[in-house]
Amino acid sequence: MLQSLILILVSVWILLSLLLYFFQPKFVYFPYPDLVATPADAGLAYDDVNLVTSDRLKINGWFVPHKEPRATVLFLHGNGGNISHRLEKLLIFNHLGLAVFIIDYRGYGTSEGTPSEQGTYLDATAAWDYLTKDRGIPEGRIILYGESLGGAVASWLADRHKAGALILESAFTSIGDMGKHYYPYLPVKMLARIKYPTLEHIRNVTCPVLVIHSKTDDIVPYTQGRKLFASALEPKSFLEISGDHNNGFMQSGRTYSNGINEFLTKNNFPPIKPDEITGPN
Repeated sequence: MLQSLILILVSVWILLSLLLYFFQPKFVYFPYPDLVATPADAGLAYDDVNLVTSDRLKINGWFVPHKEPRATVLFLHGNGGNISHRLEKLLIFNHLGLAVFIIDYRGYGTSEGTPSEQGTYLDATAAWDYLTKDRGIPEGRIILYGESLGGAVASWLADRHKAGALILESAFTSIGDMGKHYYPYLPVKMLARIKYPTLEHIRNVTCPVLVIHSKTDDIVPYTQGRKLFASALEPKSFLEISGDHNNGFMQSGRTYSNGINEFLTKNNFPPIKPDEITGPN
């Protein structure tokens, strides 16, 4: 009886391990194909931009200008939805005096292809080249912003280019660490074909770094955000917000926008006073 139970448990363990290994992308990427809104619906002017990556895929994005931009944000979103689900953040960045370029990774929104780790890196590189070459924006006036999985992509990009700043919101240390958190009974680090080693990249980033995380983040543990901050080089800042993983930035109100503004001002981006920031309270 005991041997039969052990055999069943081992068989289930092997089956779960195989499912995790072979169907890994299904556990990581949750793209949504339809754009549900545009920046115009939030009262923002924008340019619809199509880029061609180095492996010849067409990806889509929006460039949201500002009449007097302090800097330009390259917005790398998380693993779910698409660019049309980020209008609230586009508004916040606009109220902070920032132009924004947000892209959909391959397989998200109207972008071609299928999501993959290397693919997201190629997509981010195409977006960086668009800003620096096509629009002629100096590297030091570009802020790399990544939320959740986008934090891993932004850290990878900041490890390779000298951006003006790097902002990571609700970011994880690696896919292996996330897998270990959710599946402690499986050898996730051995099984992980998708890596996203944010912790490795952030150790090499030399521009100012802001890490944003909530203690009550219900998806990425707060301890991972603190570990990223501890591993980052100076100058660096940590902004603790409240609320859950997807809506903490809204639930935190001015704590969020004022915290970003303070970080930008401290790191020599043109200042604006907190009472000049419009938008959500």
